[in-house]
Amino acid sequence: MTDRSPAAPVAAPARSPWPALFALVIGFFMILVDTTIVSVANPAIKAALDPATNNLDNVVWVTSAYLLAYAVPLLITGRLGDRFGPKNIYLIGLAVFTLASLVCGLSGSLEMLVVARAVQGLGAAMMTPQTMAVITRTFPAERRGAAMGLWGATAGVATLVGPLAGGLLVDGLGWEWIFFINIPVGVIAFVAAWRLVPQLQTSPHRFDIPGVILSAIALFLIVFGLQEGEHFDWAPWVWVMIVGGLAVLAVFIWTQARTTREPLVPLDLFRERNFSVANLAITTVGFTVTSMTLPLFFFIQLARGLTPTQSALLLIPMAVLSGVLAPFAGKLLDRTDPRFLLVPGLLLVGGSLVWYSSLMNLDTPIWMFLLPSAMMGIGNAGMWGPLATTATRMLPPHQAGAGAGIYNTTRTVGSVLGSAAIAAFMQSRLEANLPGAGDATSGFAGGALPPEVAAGFAEAMSQTILLPAGVIVIGIIAVLFLRRPTVIPARDRHRAPAAAVATEN
Repeated sequence: MTDRSPAAPVAAPARSPWPALFALVIGFFMILVDTTIVSVANPAIKAALDPATNNLDNVVWVTSAYLLAYAVPLLITGRLGDRFGPKNIYLIGLAVFTLASLVCGLSGSLEMLVVARAVQGLGAAMMTPQTMAVITRTFPAERRGAAMGLWGATAGVATLVGPLAGGLLVDGLGWEWIFFINIPVGVIAFVAAWRLVPQLQTSPHRFDIPGVILSAIALFLIVFGLQEGEHFDWAPWVWVMIVGGLAVLAVFIWTQARTTREPLVPLDLFRERNFSVANLAITTVGFTVTSMTLPLFFFIQLARGLTPTQSALLLIPMAVLSGVLAPFAGKLLDRTDPRFLLVPGLLLVGGSLVWYSSLMNLDTPIWMFLLPSAMMGIGNAGMWGPLATTATRMLPPHQAGAGAGIYNTTRTVGSVLGSAAIAAFMQSRLEANLPGAGDATSGFAGGALPPEVAAGFAEAMSQTILLPAGVIVIGIIAVLFLRRPTVIPARDRHRAPAAAVATEN
């Protein structure tokens, strides 16, 4: 029998997208760990670099500067990935992030640390959209839920590793080592991405520089106004900044709608209902997750006297359950309506915050804080991956970077607003429960508070954590308007893996 196989087209074996995703997840994991590590170390950083003041806004800028520098460039870094390749932009961002981590650890003042954290945020902004863009471009739509399940599991594991590693490092070696630890991880992540992530096809894009400038000005004015409002007793100029920022944001959106060139934000993406709703929901999630950590860790360490390591151990149920359940939630999402996972997930997260608030007093046994931690872990599994999958499932390949950039921008803007708002609300609750706290001669740092102060401090933190609980309700309402994605035609299912491979250079 004659062998006709040489006459047939010879196709290269389909390259599995999983090794590339695993490589990218290392860097994404480092970004998430870095955020949670800093949350645990905030009291130690304040004691070391800002011990003379009692204003919590100063140390909060260690997080806010990072998140602001992270949020502003995300729109354009997503496009940079489309233009120059997600692998190239990811590697550059990883190098910037790793070097900035070294400077963070060497900082001798709070101001130097804040600047270095801003540079870290820039590196993270270059990395994050590329991870989601690679998932969108290399996984067929009906398998993205499983890929995003890994993405969600990474977030869950990071919630444990970050606080626990932060506690151990702060207690054993000092706060500087929460940044030094990024250096070996960054080197490993760089080598893995260099070897395993493919060079994907690039698309020509024009860059909307006026849009970048307008968005940066708007975000800075809004966040700075919220961050410093309480410190300056909400002076008229603070409100002028906030209102001015909102006005600039409105101008930005108007210019995006009218530009004849390629806009920074393709507004036509928002015509897809699930993309719009998922972006609104992830904004509330970013707000909630970022803002809840400050009152929780300040309460556990200062009102109850636990060390950073001990306080981190209280998050073990959340991290374990989130990490274990997230991949299963991702696979289930590929076969069901996203609301069946997102509504219960967000409800559990909100309920756990209300539960935390009820326990935040001086009489609650410490072990009881493990219970809302477990509840939040289950909720996280049905929140992170399903939201990301729902937002990106229908994105066309040439707009993968833009869509990922928008999604991560809305998430990070929510985080920035959460960080700023929680600082103002926390200070307000402290003044209400401990009159004259802002004029005290010693700061809220450096060990457990005396009993006569601890009760009022605990009550202030209990009230503060209800703010993110209220914001997550907006996310719950939003996801009710999602719809189940349209079934992909059979011909596209068979073609999707090959198309992904064909885009590699």
